[in-house]
Amino acid sequence: MFLNYNVSRLTLVTIVISGVLSVSGFAEESVKGDKVSEKKAAADRAQKSNQKPVSVKEARGQARLLHEVLHSTLLIVHRKYYREDEKLPIPSSVLDDVFEEMQQNRNIKFRWISVNAEAMNIDHEPKTKFEKRAAEALSSGKKEFEQVEKGTYRHVGAIRLPSQCLKCHMPNRRSTDTRFAGLIISLPVSEK
Repeated sequence: MFLNYNVSRLTLVTIVISGVLSVSGFAEESVKGDKVSEKKAAADRAQKSNQKPVSVKEARGQARLLHEVLHSTLLIVHRKYYREDEKLPIPSSVLDDVFEEMQQNRNIKFRWISVNAEAMNIDHEPKTKFEKRAAEALSSGKKEFEQVEKGTYRHVGAIRLPSQCLKCHMPNRRSTDTRFAGLIISLPVSEK
């Protein structure tokens, strides 16, 4: 295999997401050396957070791409690298670190919500009217749910929970119904 097993899981996730974002135009066109000064990095983050909002159509395309990349990454990292008996952080919590970086660098916000399985973190329970409507829509079989409000486009996509996830999310499962979580991606838009 081309990757050394000692590569941290977060590094792997970051590499995968960075590669996709670079190809899709989210990342900067040229990558500077790893030894960029903190001052330069802070200036870059400030510039990126001041990016102009995009149209709803562009935001929808970006959100769908991000959702697909993150969903695939979550499933692959969980399947290939997570071992419950090794006391490692679960892949979704590792992705939270990626989410924090994306919020700082790109002003894109992410949030997990439970849909029709047990939330492993009480912070993932749907709280707002939008989140509750989104969870209801995904639970009814829709693959995505969206809303534009006050200059923000919010996209919620279904995150399928395969059987290995259900050991924790549905420990007393009594049906073979597919279970889901949701990933909310919020981007600033120019249209209201």
